[in-house]
Amino acid sequence: MRSILVMNAKGGCGKSTIATNLAAYYASEGFDTALADYDPQGSALAWLAERPQDYGPITAIEGFDGGLRSVPRSTEYLIIDAPARSHGKEMSELVKRAETVIVPVLPSPIDIKAASAFVEELLKSHKVADKKAKVAVVANRVRDNTLIFEELDAYLTKLKVPYVATLREAQNYIRAYQRGLGVHELPPYLAWPDWEQWDPLLEWLDSRRSQPAR
Repeated sequence: MRSILVMNAKGGCGKSTIATNLAAYYASEGFDTALADYDPQGSALAWLAERPQDYGPITAIEGFDGGLRSVPRSTEYLIIDAPARSHGKEMSELVKRAETVIVPVLPSPIDIKAASAFVEELLKSHKVADKKAKVAVVANRVRDNTLIFEELDAYLTKLKVPYVATLREAQNYIRAYQRGLGVHELPPYLAWPDWEQWDPLLEWLDSRRSQPAR
């Protein structure tokens, strides 16, 4: 089972958006997919409740209420939506459940500063430090040709972890969320620019670089 954790201690950085879109992508590709929501707000599971029955099925897991004991053995991709403010023991416990950690970062001075401290803590967690889990960052909700995006881009490029994708701020994510879909399930004429931006992240996740050595 491939286990991908979407995590950042900073709230409002788009963790649930990335987690739900990853789950929708793998489900649409025919993989047996589960989505574990560890956020008490339940945003990922609220999205899943709206998912039409004629789209790729996704198993709902209430992580905050029972952990991952109910994940079906047939699951090929497990996507974990972490809660905000995860630090210390809670962060370590969540990382233990994953092979890969995706950290979304928004283009704002507050988010950049918060990401610095979080990534540093994440790299010191035992599983990451022992190279049993891989970490990457994603620039999220960006607007091209803005000074703050240039600052974020420069910052993420200098980190000690891969900077694998830049995702734009787009209404397509709202359209998809409201319908229980991912952007890859929207019509091509609407969503092709977003598909192109997701390609580097999906290619990295499909590569050995995103997975610990076995």
